[in-house]
Amino acid sequence: MAELKRSPLDAAHRALGAKVVPFGGWDMPLGYPAGTLREHRACREGAVAFDVSHLGTVRVEGPDAFDRLQRAFTNDLGKIGPGRTQYTHLLEPADGTVLDDIIVWWVGEERFDVMPNASNTARVLEAIGTGRDVTPERAVLAVQGPAARERLAAVAPAAAAVKRRAVEAVPWNGAELIVAGTGYTGEDGVECAVPAERALELWAALLDAGIEPAGLGARDTLRLEAGLPLHGHELGAGITPLQAGLGWVVAWGKGDFRGREALAVERAAGPARVLRGLTVEGRQPPREGYEVLMEGRTVGAVTSGNFSPVLGHGIALALVEPAVTVGFEVQIDVRGKPVDASVVALPFIPKKGI
Repeated sequence: MAELKRSPLDAAHRALGAKVVPFGGWDMPLGYPAGTLREHRACREGAVAFDVSHLGTVRVEGPDAFDRLQRAFTNDLGKIGPGRTQYTHLLEPADGTVLDDIIVWWVGEERFDVMPNASNTARVLEAIGTGRDVTPERAVLAVQGPAARERLAAVAPAAAAVKRRAVEAVPWNGAELIVAGTGYTGEDGVECAVPAERALELWAALLDAGIEPAGLGARDTLRLEAGLPLHGHELGAGITPLQAGLGWVVAWGKGDFRGREALAVERAAGPARVLRGLTVEGRQPPREGYEVLMEGRTVGAVTSGNFSPVLGHGIALALVEPAVTVGFEVQIDVRGKPVDASVVALPFIPKKGI
């Protein structure tokens, strides 16, 4: 078994009493002593900082960088330009399923920082055919919440001013931060790539400014309330963008890209299953793998589920037959016991940022 990687902030997390767990080949903080519910509410009501250094960064540069990314990924970079970010997918050519979902930071005219999920950096490098893995050279801190920009402004005003879906290189105490107006909580905020050797300094400054530390547990409940997919759950082997309700990520008019032909077959026939939101009464959440039933027949399965701290009851995402639409009443098989559930529109709570 390969040794787990550690964030430049690993010692700082442990000093705060974080529960550190393996995640995507990394040791990462699941949560801190205050607890996941406190961290979740702090993000919805104030501001938190997540260490997301486990995300990869593949730097692609040069005159052919744009064309390489256009051929590799589903979305169309021609819709944006330098100084902007774009959400996109890398598909399996054989069946059009999602190998990874990615944010591209178009930092300069011929410079792109491609941000894959934790364990997919090598896969993305192979698909692009060129690029440099700069993951070990930086840490990435996500500052999220309705007060994120106000509190970040006391530490790094230029970083706090980066607009939603923009990306900029900004100065900070003699270092350069690459800052994107992106996140994974449904709240406003930014993600800051900081040189690894300056990460502890920035982390400490954020906490001193009243930004609370939060772990991957809260990040997961936040993204679930916002209806955002998680690779390995709502995206991954056997799941296409069309099934996940993310057809807008596929730019059919831009020309050829990996997996286009296979995905076009599904597009013509219509997906055999689609992603829906489910709610249940009570605090007991549905869990991944639980079957979804309608009139006693299995019509799908839960992909993610948890207790919603904002709504006060269980919520879930599920891949189900297309006929199961918003407004339907279904049941979830919870260890042999049918539990009533409602099919609802996504997101579960309004998104203020992405």
